[in-house]
Amino acid sequence: MPDASAWHPRLPPAARLRHDQVRNTDVLLLPERVIVLHGSGRAVLDLVDGTRTVDEIIAALVPDPVPDTIRDDVISFLHKLRTEGSLR
Repeated sequence: MPDASAWHPRLPPAARLRHDQVRNTDVLLLPERVIVLHGSGRAVLDLVDGTRTVDEIIAALVPDPVPDTIRDDVISFLHKLRTEGSLR
């Protein structure tokens, strides 16, 4: 996995975060695709705005010191979305 500390993730212009009433969960809507968000996925994506680095997103979610497991989970989540083309 590449170093994510300098990356400023952002959603594609057509992406929308919504709460799906039928599923009673948050979703990321993309053209021709829906990603159901679990756990803190919505909280992470709410901070993805193209200006914050991954480290700044993690710092906004968790007070210092950030446990390695949380840092790794957030980086892995963002990297997976990037690999799938759901983040830029």
